[in-house]
Amino acid sequence: MAQVGLKDLHFAKLTKDDEVEVTYAVPKKIAPAISVNMTTSSNSATLYADDGPAATDSALGVTEVTINTSDLPTAVEAELLGHTVNSEGVMVENADDTAPYVAIGFRSKTSDGGEMFVWLLKGKFSIPEQNYATKGESIEYQTPTITGQFIKRIHDGDWRYKMKSNDQGVDPTVISNWFTKVYEETPTP
Repeated sequence: MAQVGLKDLHFAKLTKDDEVEVTYAVPKKIAPAISVNMTTSSNSATLYADDGPAATDSALGVTEVTINTSDLPTAVEAELLGHTVNSEGVMVENADDTAPYVAIGFRSKTSDGGEMFVWLLKGKFSIPEQNYATKGESIEYQTPTITGQFIKRIHDGDWRYKMKSNDQGVDPTVISNWFTKVYEETPTP
């Protein structure tokens, strides 16, 4: 099934990730989304023995995420990159600023009439590339793009949650709460 849309791009600060628990702040909308591109690396190796392959294994690497939006509001950019906005509304970017770990979530319509819901669970963004161009005879929009590196969580090794709304057994309350908090599995009694 093909993806035919993208909307509701959110982020939530990761406030705790250790062996005991994982917690997030309440999700906030970033801006109207244009695109989200994800490239996940994996490393694999094959063990050869007795003149042939005897075993193979792979390990998850980093997921590079590039987000393009119609706007990147100053308050959102500051929060994603660890900058501050002063009392006069100016974003102050300091050399010692540290981007916090965040989760990002979004949804995409699918060609079968459903939707794909996604949360990437732990990543940091880098200072975005910025492009400016003069206005000529035709208008060319310059839209912000920001790139981040996402990894697995310490707490449980999870790195992404995704769900198709048309799949069997999907709980409708999970869909209705997808952006009110970062999804966590309900423990079974």
